[in-house]
Amino acid sequence: MSSTVIGLLSVGCVFGGALLGLALQRALPDHHLSKDSHEIVKLGAGMIATLTALVLGLLVSSAKSSFDTINGGIVQAGAKVILLDRVLAAYGPETKALREQLQRGLAATIENVWPRERTGVADLTVVERASGMELIQTKLRELIPKDDAQRQLLAQARQLAADLLETRWLLVEEAQNQLPVPFLIVLLFWLTVLFASFGLFSPRNATVLAVLFVCACSVSAAIFLVLEMSRPLTGIIKISDGPFLKALELLGR
Repeated sequence: MSSTVIGLLSVGCVFGGALLGLALQRALPDHHLSKDSHEIVKLGAGMIATLTALVLGLLVSSAKSSFDTINGGIVQAGAKVILLDRVLAAYGPETKALREQLQRGLAATIENVWPRERTGVADLTVVERASGMELIQTKLRELIPKDDAQRQLLAQARQLAADLLETRWLLVEEAQNQLPVPFLIVLLFWLTVLFASFGLFSPRNATVLAVLFVCACSVSAAIFLVLEMSRPLTGIIKISDGPFLKALELLGR
């Protein structure tokens, strides 16, 4: 289920809780809505609000940290691709095919993760199955250096290729992080109960309904952001392809 659908369902559940509270306000006997009852409900709502705010804050912080980690990995990978191309160029003309393979592999990665078509969806399965870097590693193992300078350059190229391969798998694994469904259900339950308590003692007018709806949209937007930042390679809020595009521009020069 996409984060947009979950966000809309969240709005429905949370605002539905507020409407449920307004409906209970009419259905309950007057002594259930006394001042003492109001104080107890307000106390419970405060406790739930504190728990919800704490959990939402932690989720946003964790999702932002994951987003920044993947973004940093993309930047480092772009820099290492450029450096690998420079090392291969310094090695000699016998690495021309390797440099072309590196360029094709980077272009394919950009196309798969950041499709040109707006309706396209990033296909991480293709990225997982890509064997371009493994092929480059195989070709690097086949190279026979002629002197110490080439030997040092070859060792550096092999290390860079291994680092890029490791970064690819780390990014693929990091992109698999998902918010557990039971966790999301509990969070929505807390928010629904909290808004039901708001509606229970609220006056029934258009202004109150509008404010409750805006608040429901706001907390649902926070859930949407958490879900989107947890999937930075496939969601609407995606990691920029700028580092890879710049690397592709510099390759082969």
